This record gives sequence, C-alpha cells and structure tokens, in this order.
Amino acid sequence: MLPKIDPTTTKSWANLSELARHHRGNTSDLFTDKSRVAKYTHQMEDFVFDFSKNDVSDEIFSNLIDLADECHIQEGIKAQYAGELINETEGRAVLHTALRNFSQSNPHLKEVRTELEKIKKFSQKLLSGKWLGYTGKPITDIVNIGIGGSDLGPKMVTHALQNSRKKIKPHFISNIDAHQLNEELSELNPESTLFTIASKTFTTQETMTNAASAKIWFLNQGGEETDIAKHFVAVSVNKEAVSSFGIDLENMFVFWDWVGGRYSLWSAIGLSIASTVGYEKFEELLRGAYEMDVHFKDMPMSKNIPVIAAMVGIWYNNFLNYPSLAILPYDHRLRFLPAYLQQADMESNGKYVNRNGNKVNYETGSILWGQEGTNGQHAFYQLIHQGTKIIPTEFIAFAKPEHHYDDHHEKLLANFFAQPEALLMGKSKEQVEEEMGSRLIDSLVPFKVFEGNRPSTSILIKELTPYNLGKLIAYYEHKIFIQGLIWNIFSYDQWGVELGKQLAGPILKEIKEQKVGDHDDSTKSIMKHYLEMRK
Repeated sequence: MLPKIDPTTTKSWANLSELARHHRGNTSDLFTDKSRVAKYTHQMEDFVFDFSKNDVSDEIFSNLIDLADECHIQEGIKAQYAGELINETEGRAVLHTALRNFSQSNPHLKEVRTELEKIKKFSQKLLSGKWLGYTGKPITDIVNIGIGGSDLGPKMVTHALQNSRKKIKPHFISNIDAHQLNEELSELNPESTLFTIASKTFTTQETMTNAASAKIWFLNQGGEETDIAKHFVAVSVNKEAVSSFGIDLENMFVFWDWVGGRYSLWSAIGLSIASTVGYEKFEELLRGAYEMDVHFKDMPMSKNIPVIAAMVGIWYNNFLNYPSLAILPYDHRLRFLPAYLQQADMESNGKYVNRNGNKVNYETGSILWGQEGTNGQHAFYQLIHQGTKIIPTEFIAFAKPEHHYDDHHEKLLANFFAQPEALLMGKSKEQVEEEMGSRLIDSLVPFKVFEGNRPSTSILIKELTPYNLGKLIAYYEHKIFIQGLIWNIFSYDQWGVELGKQLAGPILKEIKEQKVGDHDDSTKSIMKHYLEMRK
C-alpha cells in the first residue's frame, strides 16, 4: 500500500517553512551562480526541460528532494508499478502504465496486446476503406461520444496529431447540451459516419443521452435498425447494454478497472486516435509514454524530471502560496492540452481528505489554466506580468514545425523565448527612463516598470511526433501522482463529482413533472423561474 505520511510532520517540511519565511523571491539573483542553467536543465532525447527560471535555490531544492524521500515517494512509485491496490477507496490497482508497457515484465501484456491487435485490425479496416456503411460507402468521419477522460484525451491527441491524420476526420460530442450535438451532426453524412460510444458502464448519463440522440438521427436520415451495427461501435464492459443498443459485440472494445478514465487514452478509449492517424502512430504514442515511464521508475529523485516538476509545484503551492499554474503551449496543435490537464490534475488532486480519512491542514491541488501562445499574450499575460498574484507558468514549444511558413514559426518561437525572459528579468525604473529618453514623462514611469522575478519552466521539444507527445503526456501524469503522494491524498478516485450527479436525478424528475420539491430556498427560487420561462 501507499505510505500514509502527513508531510507537515517531516523535518524537510519544517525546513522549507523556515526558508519560505525568509524568502525574498529574487530569482534573477540566483543566476550569479554560473552553473545554475546546467544544474537545472535536463535533456531527454528530443526534450529540453529548463527549470532554471524557477524561484528555487540549491538549498530549497535539496530540501524538496528530502521531502520526497521522507514521504517515501519511491515506495509509492514501486507500489503503483507492482499493481498494488493503491486506489484504496475503490479497491483498484492503477496501471495505465501497463497499457504502454511492451516489455515481457508486464503482467498484463497478453490482454493488452490482444486488445491492441483488435484496435489495429479495426483501424486498418477503416482507413483502407474496407469498412462500408449501409449504402456501401466507406467511412469518412468518426464521432467519439464520451465525456471526461473518454473525450478530453482522444480529443487533445487527435488535434495535436492533426497533420498525421489520414482519410477519416474525427469529431467529438461530450456535452449534454444538444447545441454541440446539433453542431457536429449538421456536418455529417450518415452513410459514411461511424460513432464510437465510449462509456465503461454504458450508463453515463451525458454519453448515453447523446448516443441515443445520435441513433435517432441516424435512423431518421434513412438508416435501419439492422444498419446500426455498421455505424456504431462501443468501448465498454457492459455487453448486455451494448448489445441492446444494436452494436455487434464483435465491435465492442474493452478496458479494465485498473485503468482510470482520465488516464485511459492509451486504451481502447484511444480508438478515435488509431482510426484517424493510423495504428502505427498510435503505437508510437504508447512507446513514447513508456520511455517516460522507464525514466520515472528508474531515475534518482534529484534527476527525475516529473519528480523535479512536482516538487517545484509543491514549493509554490504549499510554501509560497501560489495556488495556480498556467500551461502555455506555443503551438496551435496543443490548444486542447490545458483543458486535458485541468481534468488530469484537478480531478486527481482536488481533495481535502488525506489517505488516513482526515481533513488536511495544508493546501492540495493547484488550479490549472492556460491557452495557446501567442493568443494568450493578448488576453491574460498582463495579469502574469504585472498583476498582484504570482502565477508560475509552464511554456511548451517545438523547434521544428509541420509547415513551411518559417517566418511565422520564428516569430512564434521568439515570443516563446521572450516571455519567460521578461517574466524573470522585468524592467527597472532606470531602464524605463533610459528608453523614454527625451520623451520622459515621470508620471508614466511607474506604469512601465516590471518587477520581474516571476517563475517559469520552459519545455523545448524538437518536433511534435506521436512518440514525443506520448512522452509529454506521461510527464504530466507522473507529476500529478507525485504531488498526490506528497499531499498524502488518493489521486485516483473522484468522489467529489458524485454529489451533483446524485442531486440531478431527482431534480430532473421534478422538471419533467413541473413541480419543485424540497430544496434550499435559492434552488427552489431559480427552478421556479426556469419553469415559468419554459411555459
């Protein structure tokens, strides 16, 4: 089982608290150490992780690594990889890493390989044009109907790898708001559209409501009940419900209870990935993630890239009271990465009860947000540069684009390099006055001064390949797990999302019956307004 240690009882926590009390936050001063960049930059194949602009001195870093040791982080990593039931509240192992482990040491290798082979044959049949719709037309569009991890992961990856797509275009429907359903279906031809219904239990309200509406749309457009098997497949474990829907069980793909939803894109949930970029690219994605898995499992704490990132985040969140992290990919293809990481991180570590069942007395779970560069620069960077809140940032870029507009890419990368430098160095009063020269207006000077010393991490990757994308996603997965271990919380359950679902059921019944039941006064009032407006 995972170690259950209150981090605040450790010696290193006390040391870090003392260091924080006397902390001045002058990150730029740390660069008087000419070896700093080399010490805090880590290269891994096509990746360069530059942690040097973070507000972490050698003494702070040493104590952060000591904290990882005192919380028995390596024992936690071993427990996960050994398949122990570390998701204790649900009695499950957490082995999404087994989905991409191609070594003979993987105890689940046979079942994983069997399912991957099924995905391979399915995707090859689609992409070769041999899978035909009910009028004999090959499939041109695949619609993934899921929500949460069954949507965000595949959506993010298929858009990131958009230049690798072949003949089939992906679409994603997740929101129970039918405006999204209408928007996506309006573009599609039912004769050449395939729907993937992704729901482990085949009972998820949003997914099954959208699936039922997609089925009605298909039948109303000319399809017959007997044609459903040619246009609908499932990723689920509920054979009875899948069969009742009209889906051929030969076209039902499975994943296992040791695969959490927000870590499931590596499984058959990634069917839309394999079906649009090809199985070979999907397998490259898995192999890239596996490479990061090996690094994470084997590398010492002080040189372990996900551990370093996690511990820097602990310093900001728990000792400097910086509650949020901005994810800033300087690549349009990664525009859905911040949303994907919001679920991966905040659903994992948004907990106030520790593994002992007690309420914690320290902060957990960072607030993640962000947008692609350079768009974000014209939206919220003002707050990051000159706001009263210190917001650690993580910049991501690729050296080689997949287009031939060199001028565009050079300007994009110039901003990628400039923003972290501006955050670190700022602009002094003297620099502002020198720049203004004879045009100096004293009253304007304070508005043009930048304090600087705002922390950031830069991740530069040679190019966006499936292999490198897999490695990047796995980096974030492991970082999230480490922070959960430090905070002594269970990162792989999500009981907090259940209450709203439970309350929605009775409320839905009341809406249908046009009768407001027993609720708090505010809820009763707004429901009555809704019913009146719908008349």
